[in-house]
Amino acid sequence: MPQLEQQMRHRDKEMVPRILVQAMFALMLASLGIVAYAQWFDVPNRGVLVEAPIVQSLDITFTAGEREHVYTVTNATGDVLVTSADEKAGFIGVMGRVIARERLMNNVAGNPPVQVVRRDNGNIAIIDDSTDLAVELIGYGKDNVAAFAQLLD
Repeated sequence: MPQLEQQMRHRDKEMVPRILVQAMFALMLASLGIVAYAQWFDVPNRGVLVEAPIVQSLDITFTAGEREHVYTVTNATGDVLVTSADEKAGFIGVMGRVIARERLMNNVAGNPPVQVVRRDNGNIAIIDDSTDLAVELIGYGKDNVAAFAQLLD
């Protein structure tokens, strides 16, 4: 048997070591067992966000600017509160794009206002009733959350 053919057979014989395949299936079965146990014995969920009551609310409107990806935030009377071009306000533009995309996907006509809310536990959230979108601003960084918190202050 030529040497190249012998090398190819050896290489094809064990592409993935058997112990790794066994470990993968063991991990899969262990995960399935843990989830099944939690479901069967009603283990309470952990790390699930509990929506606290709203203590403060502001209706705002996101308007796309002339420059690409620059959003202007206005209140109900039309006063400009902030633009995404302002310092440390880039997250305003990010959320403006998220809301615009969600409205496009849900065929929402016009530009209805969204709510920026402060909850009883101090969390800030953005709620768009026209698409049922609710974004709790936790885990986005303090500057990003502060960009919306300052609208309520």
